[in-house]
Amino acid sequence: MTALEKALTEFRSVEHTAQGKSVLHSLDPRAKTIVTVVYIATVLSISLDSLPALLLFWIFPIIASAMGGIGYGEVMHKSLYTLPLIAFIGIFNPMLHREPVLYAGTIAISRGWVEFIAILLRGLFTVQMVIVLIMTTGFYKVCRGLNRIGVPAVFTTQMLLVYRYIYVLVDEAIDMDRARKSRSYGKKGYRLRMWGIFVGQLLIRTVNRAQRIHMAMLSRGFSGEIRSVARTEWHSSDTWFLIAACGCIIACRLVDIGAIINIPA
Repeated sequence: MTALEKALTEFRSVEHTAQGKSVLHSLDPRAKTIVTVVYIATVLSISLDSLPALLLFWIFPIIASAMGGIGYGEVMHKSLYTLPLIAFIGIFNPMLHREPVLYAGTIAISRGWVEFIAILLRGLFTVQMVIVLIMTTGFYKVCRGLNRIGVPAVFTTQMLLVYRYIYVLVDEAIDMDRARKSRSYGKKGYRLRMWGIFVGQLLIRTVNRAQRIHMAMLSRGFSGEIRSVARTEWHSSDTWFLIAACGCIIACRLVDIGAIINIPA
């Protein structure tokens, strides 16, 4: 199995996991989505030089994974795919802020490195919560939930179509890679000049296929809105979950964990 095929298999396993049964699976998608948004907003509000306060929020993806019957190791593994992008966001901080703020023995740690680590943790924690949300709900239900709490249908429909387009993109890339290998007589990898041709052909093929899919959708009555026969109902358990989860998140934000354990912020 090639790397692209493994990536597609992992991508599809997320939707398969969403069909499971657990405490988190049984909750209304709107409740889980609101809690996830509150968590992300709270984590992003933490100062970059407050590592103890940020580390406290690590417990939420772990608890959410347990409630969803998902191994946290699997969630961590999937979140690591985004690590290069997250690292790129904060790569310049160590060069811009060089004043020392912590000492590990005789080694001085600059503010820039503390901020860089904080950016990595911020990104990983928020991505992990989104992964748990999708793995226990399904992207389709997440979009429906967003639509039902007031997000415009145009936005949620675009999100869902982009999500489905990723499948088309990867599937076409697998076909092109397989065709190249069948004609390469055992040669591995792509020469530099071939990458431009490959990417260009991939774009043309995926756009053409996406247009055919769109025409098929229109012929079946698609009007720009994703409709669903099954509708979830809001229960008292969803209300209690929303109150408890948001309350814990806000409480952890208000607690000065650095002062409690006597670590400078």
